[in-house]
Amino acid sequence: MPIVTDAGFGPDTLNARFAPADDLPDTGPFAVDLPPDADLARLLPRLGDATAIRVAFPAFADGRGFTIARELRRAGYAGRLRAYGHVIADQYAMARRAGFDEVEIDDDLAARQPETQWQARADWRAHDYQARLGRGADAPSQAHR
Repeated sequence: MPIVTDAGFGPDTLNARFAPADDLPDTGPFAVDLPPDADLARLLPRLGDATAIRVAFPAFADGRGFTIARELRRAGYAGRLRAYGHVIADQYAMARRAGFDEVEIDDDLAARQPETQWQARADWRAHDYQARLGRGADAPSQAHR
């Protein structure tokens, strides 16, 4: 399965076994799989132990994973954050802005949406509609104009 990053398609370099969110080890570092409806309450106190978090996207129209990524980053998670499942090339920029580092796709999707389609969205900061409207993080506040 290809891993999509800003550099394009690559191999999975993460040497980890993902544990289900409801079966985390009691101690030590771990990698965890989160469903899109995950309750983060048990995980948040242990974010420092998480070496990688993989968030499922059961359908490309299911955006709950983007919310989970944003919540994890706001809670201070600085580790590797991966989206997997039904994420399409058009959603790559949104995935990166939400906080994902990479997207895991299957071989069938990679054949239907080749690397060039993903790389066209690799400059994810340039595809931010709020920045184009002058509402990005670096834009002056609308209230002070």
